[in-house]
Amino acid sequence: MSGPISLEPGGAEQDTLALRLADVPPRRRRPRWALDDSTLAIRLPLRGPDEEAVSRLAADLADRIGPAVHPYEVAALLEAEGLTAATIKERYGHPDLFSLAAALYERVPRTFPEPARGPDPWRPDTVRCLLRGVLFALPGLAYLLTAPLWDAGAHASALIVAGLVSWAWGQALGHRAHLRMVAGRREAALTLLVGAPAGAVLATAAGAVSAAKSGGVGPVILVVAAQSLYLAAAGVLLVLARERLLLAALTPLVAGAAVLPWWEPGEPARTGLPALALLATLAVTGRVLGSALAADPASGGAASGVVRPGALRSLPYGLFGLAAGLLVLLEGRREPYAVIVLTVSMGPAEWLLYRYRGLSVTALRAAATPAGFLLRSAGILGLCLAAYLLPLWPAALLTGAAPAALLTLAAVLWTALLLQAFGAAWPSALVCLAAAGGAGSVTLLDAPPGPTAALALSCGTAALCLSACALWRLGRPAPHA
Repeated sequence: MSGPISLEPGGAEQDTLALRLADVPPRRRRPRWALDDSTLAIRLPLRGPDEEAVSRLAADLADRIGPAVHPYEVAALLEAEGLTAATIKERYGHPDLFSLAAALYERVPRTFPEPARGPDPWRPDTVRCLLRGVLFALPGLAYLLTAPLWDAGAHASALIVAGLVSWAWGQALGHRAHLRMVAGRREAALTLLVGAPAGAVLATAAGAVSAAKSGGVGPVILVVAAQSLYLAAAGVLLVLARERLLLAALTPLVAGAAVLPWWEPGEPARTGLPALALLATLAVTGRVLGSALAADPASGGAASGVVRPGALRSLPYGLFGLAAGLLVLLEGRREPYAVIVLTVSMGPAEWLLYRYRGLSVTALRAAATPAGFLLRSAGILGLCLAAYLLPLWPAALLTGAAPAALLTLAAVLWTALLLQAFGAAWPSALVCLAAAGGAGSVTLLDAPPGPTAALALSCGTAALCLSACALWRLGRPAPHA
């Protein structure tokens, strides 16, 4: 080998060793650092990390590195990206995978994005809720059809007593059946199969006693029995979510009432159409119960994990049903059309109960402190109450009812149902019983300030108590978690 040997830097990075092997006469003068074909260049490893390359990599992977809680997660990410040990050394100047992962972890600030929100578990079925409100009012058409066939005014007490018993029994039975639904649909159907006929018999007996005291005769007992049987069967269908079948069974009743303004159907049709609707309801109920009873029984493990609910657990629901029936009766004595409005509004009321639960879950995710959640919960309660009561105001004016009595009664029913939905049944039952007792006493004794004012005052006080109880119980995160 001839010629001088020169060691020269090979660029800005100073990572090249250049060996000048021989002097070759250049054709033109070149910079001293420029290498030609007479120079052997040996690329040496980087002396330290390439900060610019590491920064570019950090920027590319920032959205995936930010949520990491340890450099090992970054190392797993780099492995998934296919970075080899040789690539890491040559491109980024780090000795190994974990060194580069630690550098990236330190370079990218921590970010913890909120998880994607799942579907609302309390999203209401709007059609079903509205249909239930209509179904609560449709049975009243039977009284419209059969009114000319008997003296309804003289024997109304028997129907009222039987209706109150059916309402209270149905509320308690529905709660008990829903508790048994945890074990299985068959177990709930067994509860309804035993409880519904017992409730019909009890309501019929109570109505018969009232009819006998008022000098009732056979036809009144038949009407009371028909009413009790229908309420028992309809309650079964509503608990088992068969609203559309119940609507189909009531088609003869709807058709008969629809032609009344233009055609007198006569006594056979006035009697036959309600009877046909009752028979259709009973037949549909029997079919639905038979289908539920044919389901597989709960397995041993599932059945052993479910404790059979005691009757006392359903008692407050029955007491609430009795109190609600008495309050509605006091309103209906003077304003019967207002009761129809209130009955139909039970569909939107149920829809708003679902919306309250969904909005509360959203507020729970957004609130940062218990006080913040309490404020949000109060706003949601006020919003739902306003959404329920505001449409009832013009409805009360159209029916000629006193808006104060109707609106306060509606507020009592909705807040009581809200507490029941969260398992707080005794407060709603006791407050409603107190309101019914106070307004009923004033009505019976004809004492001041009068029945209408007493009902509005009692219901207004009860609504305030129930709202305060709802805020105290539901203004905490625990019931919504």
